Amino acid sequence: MKGMSRATQITVKTARLEARLTDEQKELLQHAADLTGRSLTEFVVSSAQEVAARTVREREVLTLSGRDRQVFVDALLRSSPPSERLRKAARRYKRIAGI
Repeated sequence: MKGMSRATQITVKTARLEARLTDEQKELLQHAADLTGRSLTEFVVSSAQEVAARTVREREVLTLSGRDRQVFVDALLRSSPPSERLRKAARRYKRIAGI
C-alpha cells in the first residue's frame, strides 16, 4: 500500500463472532444502531470494544489517591527487616517447595 497514509489503510477483518440473542435484545440493539446511524454489526462491535477496553483498563491499572501513593512509597523506602514470623514462614515455604 505504497503512498497511502496510515489513516487511509484498510484493515482486513477476518475474525468472526457469533452470539445468540432474544428477539427483545436484537430489537434494542437494532434500535440503538439506527439512532446512531450505524449498522447493527458496527454498533455491536464498537460497543463491545468500548466496554472491553474500559474493563481491561479498570482491572489492569492501579489508580492510587495522593495519600495512597504516599503510603505505598513510604512503605517501599522505609521497609523494616522481616519479623521472626515472616522468616519462619519463608523457611517453611522453602522446605515445602524443595528450594
